[in-house]
Amino acid sequence: MDSNPALCTAIANHITTTPQQRITFAKFMDMVLYHPEYGYYSSDAVKIGFQGGDFFTSPNLCADFGELLAEQFLQMWEILGKPVPFSLVEMGAGQGLLALHILKYHQRRYPDFFTALEYIIVEKSPTLRQEQQQRLQDFPVRWCNLEDIPPNAIAGCFFSNELVDAFPVHQFILETGELREIYVTTDQNEKKTNAPCPSFVEVTGELSTPQLAKYLDLVEINFAQNAYPDGYRSEINLAALDWLSIVADRLQRGYVLTIDYGYPASRYYNPRRSQGTLQCYYHHRFHDNPYINIGSQDITAHVDFTALSRWGEKCNLKNVGFIQQGLFLMALGLGERIAALPEQQQSLSQLLKRRDALHQLIDPTGLGGFGVLVQSKGLDKTEVSQPLKGLTLPE
Repeated sequence: MDSNPALCTAIANHITTTPQQRITFAKFMDMVLYHPEYGYYSSDAVKIGFQGGDFFTSPNLCADFGELLAEQFLQMWEILGKPVPFSLVEMGAGQGLLALHILKYHQRRYPDFFTALEYIIVEKSPTLRQEQQQRLQDFPVRWCNLEDIPPNAIAGCFFSNELVDAFPVHQFILETGELREIYVTTDQNEKKTNAPCPSFVEVTGELSTPQLAKYLDLVEINFAQNAYPDGYRSEINLAALDWLSIVADRLQRGYVLTIDYGYPASRYYNPRRSQGTLQCYYHHRFHDNPYINIGSQDITAHVDFTALSRWGEKCNLKNVGFIQQGLFLMALGLGERIAALPEQQQSLSQLLKRRDALHQLIDPTGLGGFGVLVQSKGLDKTEVSQPLKGLTLPE
């Protein structure tokens, strides 16, 4: 398999330095994706898009996704009283396509808003940051780490599209009714074969941190109930809560908009979803084995939106609304764009391609089924009472 030997060796060496010769799956996933030299997102391995990529996102389809988001950001600016600057903080900007579509649209359609706009990108991947800087060189964009933003510094909106699903997750399994954590260790049998690349196996043990049990209390999931079968396994995303804490601390006034694939906790931890949601993406094929193609494939887990919503409340974020992406985009005007297709001066093949892209954005079995969570902070009663367009469905 297409694993990076240097990364596998680095992980194996890290395991040997731990007292119990094992690491949590969250640590394994963190090293696989974000090791500073060899991780999937830190190296040239990450590939996004249709040609030669491992996966694609909504901005790869067409500019409409970003343009409709731009309409929502404009309304947020108006609700907040048109502050200058209005900071848009995009976290995990991929190839920079979404930023490009948003900025071009604002520059063309709403020059006053464009002038007031401060666009900030938070990007962990050096490879992607370089691509973003090249693509956005004609726009006033700045890059920084989330931790570098001072507390209560942002009036505007923190937003992300398919970011939280790539945070490292803890994995657990039910063994004879008891919650046990899944750890990763080296394959001891492999030493006899002198394989060039270390491989890894799972072992179970006690929970690595009491925060895991507190998380389940937060989302009101009780695995002591008889509904859960022995061998049931799933994930817990503590990193998502840490991330949201920082975002809430940096936001003085405005919104947090999170778009990703996921479920409320009751669906996420449904007894019938007995093997969790962990998926690996490699050349547009997906599977559930994170121990192959190490460093050459993306690893994700669905987002628990109940956890983000309830943890946000503890961080002084108010829940504004939760909706499917398809409905969100339709409320922002995607239906009108589809209806106007026949009027456009394009070839039949171009029209069909554009229609297909727009329909993919709202397909409830694909991108349209993604969740959109909007939270706010620091709004007064008048501002809170103004409904966001993307959350307002036609009657």
